[in-house]
Amino acid sequence: MPVQAPQWTEFLLCPICTQTFEETVRRPISLGCGHTVCKMCLNKLHRKACPFDQTAIATDIEQLPVNTALLQLVGGQVPKVQPVALITSPEDAQHYEEASQCVEELALYLKPLSNTRGNTSTTLSILSRPMQRKLVTLVHCQLVEEEGRVRAMRAARSLGERTVTELILQHQNPQQLSSNLWAAVRARGCQFLGPAMQEEALKLVLLALEDGSALSRKVLVLFVVQRLEPRFPQASKTSIGHVVQLLYRASCFKVTKRDEDSSLMQLKEEFRTYEALRREHDSQIVQIAMEGGLRIAPDQWSSLLYGDQSHKSHMQSIIDKLQTPASFAQSVQELTIALQRTGDPANLNRLRPHLELLANIDPSPDAPPPTWEQLEKGLVAVKTVVHGLVDFIQNHSKKGHHTPYSRHSKYKTYMCRDMKQKGGCPRGASCTFAHSQEELEK
Repeated sequence: MPVQAPQWTEFLLCPICTQTFEETVRRPISLGCGHTVCKMCLNKLHRKACPFDQTAIATDIEQLPVNTALLQLVGGQVPKVQPVALITSPEDAQHYEEASQCVEELALYLKPLSNTRGNTSTTLSILSRPMQRKLVTLVHCQLVEEEGRVRAMRAARSLGERTVTELILQHQNPQQLSSNLWAAVRARGCQFLGPAMQEEALKLVLLALEDGSALSRKVLVLFVVQRLEPRFPQASKTSIGHVVQLLYRASCFKVTKRDEDSSLMQLKEEFRTYEALRREHDSQIVQIAMEGGLRIAPDQWSSLLYGDQSHKSHMQSIIDKLQTPASFAQSVQELTIALQRTGDPANLNRLRPHLELLANIDPSPDAPPPTWEQLEKGLVAVKTVVHGLVDFIQNHSKKGHHTPYSRHSKYKTYMCRDMKQKGGCPRGASCTFAHSQEELEK
């Protein structure tokens, strides 16, 4: 029976005995499957298999080298060179040494977290939480195992892709982000009417069509407008027509053409629940943003589309679904364009060959294992780009690190007019005016 894997933030504890790794009896040993266990627990295993995913441990445990990247984080003495019996060629051993050293250097960015021991606080590191998480995955890879090397290359690619996203985010003006997004949505003949009103409009579209009815666009729009107007007097045939167009772009309708009459629209069967229709609607807006070269974090998406912070994981899953192996190379292009706009004072363009090398790594689980030379090149590339990101945040970023979006001094100091007059606000929680007496007093 597999044991539940630990939280990723507890990377300095042996997941079996929950003791912190150390350099004498509890030395960290990583397995090919990407889990790390202390030497003491490893020797006590009844079966030679990982307790978390049951992957067989084919290699003699005594021959698996200590994870020096983790050892240095718990203050252990890191041996200068670990003789590895599994690598016979001196040339391969050299590539292995270089690759291990890259992982050790990168692991040092997790050092501020390791000072808090068991209660890891992920806010102390200069790297964002998604970067830390991907870095922890890389640190757990066992490079002497073939499967570990495949995992390390995938982790390096993932870390490189996230680095590009972070650099693009650093070059975006968050204040302009929402206006750029809605401009891109309007340019495609679509519209977002604010979290509350959009939700109501989508529910009315569903009410009209969930039983399989087929209506013309004109009749559908009129149906929604008439029922929306009492709560949202600003609802118009034009704006609702644009919401319907968004669903049309997302291929939510089955359209039946008629001679000398307007086409009939029927909701496809798979979109006849609010959750399914809403997900497809949200995916379409994220896709429009990606086409427009906009990079928006899941928490910002949650705020923009729902007016709250409780839809972050929903938005993250949509972003992940829309990512393809080609997305990385596309992001590198977008970063290049952003750098041309700013004149690239930090010379980030020097990272481009390294990013392209990482983008060319095959991310599929059944990719052929890398050669030792490819492994070294991949890890040197990821070390270089992560160093480049950190250097940029520390020395060139206007945003500083993790600065929350600056709020106006009059934020939530007046009651919202829409809330007072209509009992609802289309901006939801992202409105800068207060929606209750409690918010005013805060």
